[in-house]
Amino acid sequence: MTPPPGRALGPGSSWRIPALVVVCALALVLSGCGGDRAPSESGKLAAVINPVKNPFFATMRDGLVAAAKQHTARISIRAALALQDSAGQASALESLIAKGATCYIVNPIDQFNLIPPLAGVAAPIVNIDSPVDPGAARASGVRITTYIGTDNVAAGRLAAEAMADRVSTRARVAVIAGIPGDAGSMARAKGFVDGARGRFKVIGPVAADFDRKQAHDAAVELIRGPDRIDGIFAVNDEMALGAVDAARGLGEIRDVAVIGMDGIPEALAAVRDGELLATVAQYPFTMAQLGVEACLAANQGKTIPPTIRPPIQLVTQRNVVHAQRKLPRPVEPFEDPLASLLAG
Repeated sequence: MTPPPGRALGPGSSWRIPALVVVCALALVLSGCGGDRAPSESGKLAAVINPVKNPFFATMRDGLVAAAKQHTARISIRAALALQDSAGQASALESLIAKGATCYIVNPIDQFNLIPPLAGVAAPIVNIDSPVDPGAARASGVRITTYIGTDNVAAGRLAAEAMADRVSTRARVAVIAGIPGDAGSMARAKGFVDGARGRFKVIGPVAADFDRKQAHDAAVELIRGPDRIDGIFAVNDEMALGAVDAARGLGEIRDVAVIGMDGIPEALAAVRDGELLATVAQYPFTMAQLGVEACLAANQGKTIPPTIRPPIQLVTQRNVVHAQRKLPRPVEPFEDPLASLLAG
């Protein structure tokens, strides 16, 4: 997320240490929770992620733990309490760096908040999901080994294609975006607008801070507005579900097509029940798995691609049951681009 101009990392720009969700400590040997092999010292990893109260990041945490266990690595994971806790997340990373690790996996709250603690880190840095700003990182001497994240523009286009299959060329479709300035939100909205061109008219975007209640309220205003809307694209599933709540409450659930993004379990259930038209699923479990593999390959001296794209896949009523069965893994086959590096 790009902070608004002039925004500091937190109140007074201080790195306060808030209560953090400590998911797994470095002292815990994950292989000891079910495996017999000793952990590899080349796999002493540390990760800091977004709040796990969001099911997307809870699944990301699970993927980190599962991949570390699979490869007999040790990992310490900390999650901030809230999407606004950029300074606290930076403090958590600073404390992990003080303890030392062979590789760091970072899922920043915004594009800038983790750059100060990463300055001077010599170990590989794997950036997953939300990107670290490349220019600001270079200016601070921070070298990101690889970025593993969704092509959000392509995801937005995929949502637009699904919407175009449902609505007419005269339709008006609103976009509900996340936190203003957030890079992923902007890219998804851009992809949707690009994909909608010549197919239907796009309204907005309206910001709802990735929050279900705010998205509900925004959708109520949009549906009740003087100019009818025929659809809503929300840039994440939590907000899409808020829009579904609004449409249901207003008796418009069959008339306003809603598409989300992420593929969280509740969204898949809504697709199955016909309330959510579709979700563009991304796979935080797979993204996290790739993050661990990239760290281990980097620690072995392997050359890692600078950008790795995890899968995005459209889930509709046609394939939703299969998608539910496959969770947390992709509904369609996905070739792991790092498997051969680790095997070699």
